[in-house]
Amino acid sequence: MSEFQVKQQALLAHRLVESSPIKELADGQILLRVESFSFTANNITYGMMGDRLGYWQFFPPADNDEKQWGIIPVWGFAQVTQSKVTDVEVGERLFGYFPPADQLVMTPTNISSQRLVDGSAHRAKLPPGYNNYKRVNNEEGYNPNFDKERMLLFPLHITSFCLWDRLQDNNWFDAKQVVIISASSKTSLGLGYALDADDKAPCSVGLTSSANTSFVERVNVYDRVVNYNQLCDIDGALPTVIVDMSGSAEILDKLSKHLGDNLKYCINVGLTHWDEFSAESAKESPRSEFFFAPGHIQKRLQDWGPAGFEQRTSRFLSDTAMKCRDWLEVKELKGLKELDQIYEQVCAGKIPPQQGLIIKL
Repeated sequence: MSEFQVKQQALLAHRLVESSPIKELADGQILLRVESFSFTANNITYGMMGDRLGYWQFFPPADNDEKQWGIIPVWGFAQVTQSKVTDVEVGERLFGYFPPADQLVMTPTNISSQRLVDGSAHRAKLPPGYNNYKRVNNEEGYNPNFDKERMLLFPLHITSFCLWDRLQDNNWFDAKQVVIISASSKTSLGLGYALDADDKAPCSVGLTSSANTSFVERVNVYDRVVNYNQLCDIDGALPTVIVDMSGSAEILDKLSKHLGDNLKYCINVGLTHWDEFSAESAKESPRSEFFFAPGHIQKRLQDWGPAGFEQRTSRFLSDTAMKCRDWLEVKELKGLKELDQIYEQVCAGKIPPQQGLIIKL
């Protein structure tokens, strides 16, 4: 069995670890073969926030000398190859949260026709949304031709939906414009699509690098596109809410000074510029927050119920993914070795914004 690991406190250090394949299961367990998964800048955020939000705890490495190494979770598909659970059959496919590895043992609980939960003891106190798995064989109208978008976009665009909902629910924090930092990221573009389709939303400003400006303009989802070297082009007289996907302390500081008292609120989300991150700049205050999508999802599940939440989000996810087909270029990698080879390029932000990486095992 192979698994891809990174150093928890030095994310650029990475390795492939080989171990004996898993053969024996206990009663109540299933064995999964990971088929394919996406890998984006969002996964690097999982690594950066591994201690703070518990991401390192989902898939602890079997061979972890002095607890230095960790496994960054990914979103993808896996197939059941062994089962000691009556209600889960060999051959079934699941969609959800997996390690970048060949195999995974799970302990299914709360099994329904549509989903199940991994009830493994070490995951019991982790965010519930990450422990849920969709039983895709039982989905009405399931289309495997949509698997790539589902891996690449759905986990990101559910955050986009939640951000849009958060902004709406707070009357846009009395802002007249929404500035989205790192506008070329797929989560940012998902939010851009939501704002563009909402007649009540303030104007949107996509803030991006000069290298990505032409791509963001081509997508044509923001009302305005501004690059990082032209912050003065953003109207500082308008009440503004910032949605920061970059985590760059420098960019956020410059923009905050430019807006002054007209900065009404700042929502810190992602870390596309993870190497420029400062915990101090992301610290919550009366006018800022660190946004954790699973927490917002749990709130809305209570407010709307599972069926209501599913109804509101499924249409958004499918519609937005279809819009992305106009520009999304899927690049398939074969196996964990090719992920190992390209990993540092993902960390350095050198993957073109229109490209989406899928690793097939």
